[in-house]
Amino acid sequence: MESGRQVAVFGAYGHTGRFVVAELLARGFVPVPSGRNAGALRELAEEHALEARVASADDPASLDRALAGTVAVVNCAGPFASTTGPVIEAALRAGIPYLDVAAEIEANLDTFAHYRDRAAEAGALVVPAMAFFGGLGDLLVTAAMGDWSGADEAHIAYALSDWHPTAGTRRSGAVSRERRGAHRLRYRGGRWERRTDAAPTLDWEFPRPVGRRPVIGEFTMADVVTVPQHLSIPDVTSYMTAEAARDVVAPDTPAPTATDGSGRSGQTFLVDVLVRSGGAERRATARGRDIYAVTAPLVVEAVDRVLTGRTRGVGVASAGELFDAVDFLRALAPHITFDHHRERTA
Repeated sequence: MESGRQVAVFGAYGHTGRFVVAELLARGFVPVPSGRNAGALRELAEEHALEARVASADDPASLDRALAGTVAVVNCAGPFASTTGPVIEAALRAGIPYLDVAAEIEANLDTFAHYRDRAAEAGALVVPAMAFFGGLGDLLVTAAMGDWSGADEAHIAYALSDWHPTAGTRRSGAVSRERRGAHRLRYRGGRWERRTDAAPTLDWEFPRPVGRRPVIGEFTMADVVTVPQHLSIPDVTSYMTAEAARDVVAPDTPAPTATDGSGRSGQTFLVDVLVRSGGAERRATARGRDIYAVTAPLVVEAVDRVLTGRTRGVGVASAGELFDAVDFLRALAPHITFDHHRERTA
């Protein structure tokens, strides 16, 4: 990797954006912090001796100035329903790759629907949901699939020790709920269903030391958008441990609190992926700490691979479609511990 290349980070002063800036610096890139809050940008830029560029999603000229001279842009500014379109458009004008860390289901569906043809025709690369929700699950499902060309079903189960949401998570969740109304979404039979019944509660047997835990079934996250975009799996379901699901919706749950010098919280996670085809099943798992902090090595590793040509194709692509999933997951050590389990009969 050549050092010193400028990468724009839109929403750089947000909780996740700050982790992304730090990871870019650690990897030898020069982050270009951008966003609408001039004061927060100035503070961040002074802390790291960087050039801040004020820009707003509703001002295309300001976005063009923010991206000038950069080799890629990472969008960390939610709610993504408001920022993905304008920042993708700016990236297309600048002729640079676009990546985001969007967990909003609707925003990710919009990106695939609205930009797949345009990005492919332009030879551009747009990578949505390159984050803990979306990217990591997609990579794990792809790794678990191995040489299978298709599967009957994929399950992505999240065990979070707790979930203290950031202000950005709360804002994005509110936007998603407003767009969905009284409905929830699930992916069955190769299509999206809008349902009004309550999501089911069941138990999931996680690997040790987590073990059997109650989970909310059909707790649909961004992985359920990304996986079917490139894998032939008609049923894709994600699950969340019940305690964490309660945390994220409770109005009095505090924001994450740093427990070390890097700013990471004490939250731990285990993502358990199971794919089934006929009478066989395959599994892959990932363990780590702090779902917001771990998004930074995920998206920066993706930036590095995009800029060094270690990709498969162009257009709008999810993580597992674009990268060698097993190699990518192994490259995330020590941030993530990845286990690739043997195939067994279900």
